[in-house]
Amino acid sequence: MQVGFTEDQLQFRDVVSRFLKDKSPPTAVRALMDSEQGYDSEVWQQLSQEIGLLGVHLPEAYGGFGFGPIELGVIAQEMGRYLFCGPYFASAVMAGYAVLNSANEEAKERLLPEIAAGTKIAALVLDDLSDAATVGTGISASGGRLNGTAGIVVDAHVADTLIVVAGTPEGLSLYEVAPALASVTPLDAIDPTRKLSRVTFNGCAGERIAGAGVDIDLLWDQMSTVLAHEMIGGAERLFETTIEYMKMRVQFGRQIGSFQSLKHRCADLLLELELAKAMTHEAGRFMASGEGDAYSPNMAKAMASDAYLGVAKQAIQLRGGIGFTWEEDTHLWFKRAKASEMFLGSPNWHRERMMQRMEADAVRAANG
Repeated sequence: MQVGFTEDQLQFRDVVSRFLKDKSPPTAVRALMDSEQGYDSEVWQQLSQEIGLLGVHLPEAYGGFGFGPIELGVIAQEMGRYLFCGPYFASAVMAGYAVLNSANEEAKERLLPEIAAGTKIAALVLDDLSDAATVGTGISASGGRLNGTAGIVVDAHVADTLIVVAGTPEGLSLYEVAPALASVTPLDAIDPTRKLSRVTFNGCAGERIAGAGVDIDLLWDQMSTVLAHEMIGGAERLFETTIEYMKMRVQFGRQIGSFQSLKHRCADLLLELELAKAMTHEAGRFMASGEGDAYSPNMAKAMASDAYLGVAKQAIQLRGGIGFTWEEDTHLWFKRAKASEMFLGSPNWHRERMMQRMEADAVRAANG
């Protein structure tokens, strides 16, 4: 199993970091989160056409670059660090993985090259983004017609196509639906950098692109692992900027970073962050090779959620009164941390899922 990043992966991370540092400064983030579209179409084209980030994890046969979860994690971590605004997670990660895992060959050959090229934005419609076990109970399909509502869908408002996971008598299946046929209602969100919508289907027609048997557990693990990387990137950025502020801020004639109690607090934060980071990278390696613990994506999401929100809370508190102001950028990352905590399952949900998997493994081992 790979341990740590290779030289090529480190160089790739530097390329991604430089691009996002230039294209996603806090001023751009603020402008985009207040816009209706929520992303810069010119940057989106550069992201896809010039450095090819949308197809990094997709096979070359479908227009991608044939890398995998580790490289995708590198991208997500840098996007979290710079709070990138755009439908990358919705289209390349959520919809891209759903189509790659489960769609028929014709749909893969038609959809994935366009997703990889950024010429088609896809949004994955799940009727529950907090519990994988209930997916498919709120949206049903029969005779090529879909009915039901997904209360929260990421970036559906800019999607060129909707990839819908719907329940059928045979099990979960995938459908492709034109957004114009559904009712897409933008929602107010605690994190305006990630646009959300409600999507309702009232007997609208959809093209079935997968037979019954969508592996929702695999899809959930893939999405959770990428999200955990994104959260680690955001937590690292907040921690670093907080340390910089503590070195600059003077109170009682001393830099506040010199106070022993605050040093201890930062040391505790760093320990929690580094443990979560190690678990997240372990999950990425598991998704890439299949070696390791099957529950690592659950543990990564749980630990990254706790670490990110913990750092975000302390980042505001350690800045004192200024940390609560609109002009201070800290609240942008705090809102992303809070929203991401519940996205794809709470830390408690993921720990419960981890225990269920460990118990199932123990039973299988006992039965030989």
